[in-house]
Amino acid sequence: MRTAAGERAETREGEERGRRAGGIRPETMIGDHHEGVYRQGDDYDRGMSPYDPSAYPPFAVTVDLVVLTVRRHALCALVVRRGEQPFQGRWALPGGFVRADEDLGAAAARELAEETGLCVHDPGDPAPAPGAGAHLEQLATYGDPDRDPRMRVVSVAHLALAPDLPAPRPGGDADSVRWAPVEELLSPEEGLADEPPAPLAFDHARILADGVERARSKIEYSSLATAFCPPEFTVGELRRVYEAVWGVALDPRNFHRKVTGTPGFLVPAGGTTTRQGGRPAQLFRAGGATLLNPPMLRPEV
Repeated sequence: MRTAAGERAETREGEERGRRAGGIRPETMIGDHHEGVYRQGDDYDRGMSPYDPSAYPPFAVTVDLVVLTVRRHALCALVVRRGEQPFQGRWALPGGFVRADEDLGAAAARELAEETGLCVHDPGDPAPAPGAGAHLEQLATYGDPDRDPRMRVVSVAHLALAPDLPAPRPGGDADSVRWAPVEELLSPEEGLADEPPAPLAFDHARILADGVERARSKIEYSSLATAFCPPEFTVGELRRVYEAVWGVALDPRNFHRKVTGTPGFLVPAGGTTTRQGGRPAQLFRAGGATLLNPPMLRPEV
């Protein structure tokens, strides 16, 4: 009867014979294996079950970005017009393939800069540039076998939120880039105001809808809405963010009482502004509180 120990010994002996026969010098080896070569015997030595990588189908990993901001009191998303096949000429979310030497967050930041010229700040970084950071978080993973006609592609979508984002510029495989109202992008039968109706490329309509719902639900109980605001903002400006994201009108007095009555949610910035017209309004900054308790429930539409 062959034992596991006997199999490991036979494997090591076979590899040693192969090294001697192939003229491989000991200094070219790392441990008991040749650099970059998978050997089942190494898995035995490490206490792992062996497997054959060639037995599994290859697939690619991409990142897609749902970039949201509030422009002209409307929730808008960043879209790029594809300059190449597949779906050439169709609007899509910015994104692309993950490189072998980068993690998902780095790939998301790189693709955003390449295709649009925009930069975001990952909240995991310890020191964001003052006034230049944007909220970035992983949204969801999408792996339908037929989502990309080129090959099997799994996409890890990210959600990015920021105020006063600069005018984007095209790059990479993007032919043009623009901000578009979310409601128009999610209504393919109507389409953008200045173009014939056409759905977003790939499964990007689903990804965009998931990103919008994530933003809408999180501002109910978290401080995420302040990511749409400049470093210093008024309660009225914050209320208009909620109204744009939710698509509803809110009572100004009730909203003011709620956000200023939650300890640590807003902190007075020590100044006032008249940029919205009317009487000077007090300026606030986002405080240290990350949760609204009790939450500000979204009105039913």
